[in-house]
Amino acid sequence: MKKQSILKTSVFLVTLAALLGLLVFSVLASVTFGNADLSIREVYSVIVYELFHVERFAKFGEGAVHDVVWLIRLPRILLALAVGMGLSVCGVVMQAVVKNPLADPYVLGISSGASLGATLAILLGVGAFFGGNFVGIMAFLGALAASFAVIFLANLGGRANAGKLVLTGMAISSVCSAFSSFAIYLADSSDATAQVTYWTMGSLANTKWSEIQVILPVMIVGTLIFWSQFRNLNLMLLGDETSITLGTDLHRVRMFYMALSSIMVGFAVYAAGMIGFVGLIIPHVIRMFFGTDHKKMIPLCALAGAIFLIWADVACRSILKNSEIPVGILVSMIGAPCFIYLMIRRSYGFGGAK
Repeated sequence: MKKQSILKTSVFLVTLAALLGLLVFSVLASVTFGNADLSIREVYSVIVYELFHVERFAKFGEGAVHDVVWLIRLPRILLALAVGMGLSVCGVVMQAVVKNPLADPYVLGISSGASLGATLAILLGVGAFFGGNFVGIMAFLGALAASFAVIFLANLGGRANAGKLVLTGMAISSVCSAFSSFAIYLADSSDATAQVTYWTMGSLANTKWSEIQVILPVMIVGTLIFWSQFRNLNLMLLGDETSITLGTDLHRVRMFYMALSSIMVGFAVYAAGMIGFVGLIIPHVIRMFFGTDHKKMIPLCALAGAIFLIWADVACRSILKNSEIPVGILVSMIGAPCFIYLMIRRSYGFGGAK
């Protein structure tokens, strides 16, 4: 048993190091892809100058090449890293919180709340006083409002449990979706309706460094907090009754995990719109190979989710000439068949055991 435990730990550490190396490679390699025909030398000359201000590369400190690499490609790659990491980790946490391997970050109405916030902003101008990013800010506020509404309603008439959270989330999701559809139905502007539709498809375009400076630290800190809570997350899979007999009341930590997950998903929605399946597929794949221990799952899912979304974004901006596919569409096209395959391949539950 001791040798087996050492072997499992070794496999985990090797995999973790491999994924970390692959993430670094993905960031460095993906910046060379895009519709603009730039050489590798030009791309890295811009990056070296911006990072180290080497005088010999000073000519790359401005101009079209500089803007494409430093202001367009690199920020969206780092956003893909942050969003992929956040959605994957929140997917793991939500699956533990509601004890449902089919849960993802949007299962508790967060997705529909964000969609309602964005719809009201685009069609009715709600939140315009927030400035140029008011659509994303309203989506963020909508996600938070929906999440906290679920927490409040699930605690009415007694403490919230996994079942009440799922049912309340479904109800909130239906209400938000209904109001979004009603607003779209009443809208006279076809342009605004098209904008709502495009936003719900998800996109990493038009990312700014100011957004990265906020979103990336939020995702990293949130991931580290959840990683430190692996014992409680493991305990949640055993159920509330078992946890109480072991001397741990999971009610408060469950509410805290929901709130933190909502903040992380809210930031992801604010920056990239609606991107599904990342928080569902990545935890399933990792769980099938490494089991249900969240001490291993959290860091592996964070790295795998970041890598997956980086290369999904590369495909989105490389498949079509002089155009790009919304990343939410491509992720769904990849994620749905993969999920069906995983379900057919074996009788799947927590841990992937038959």
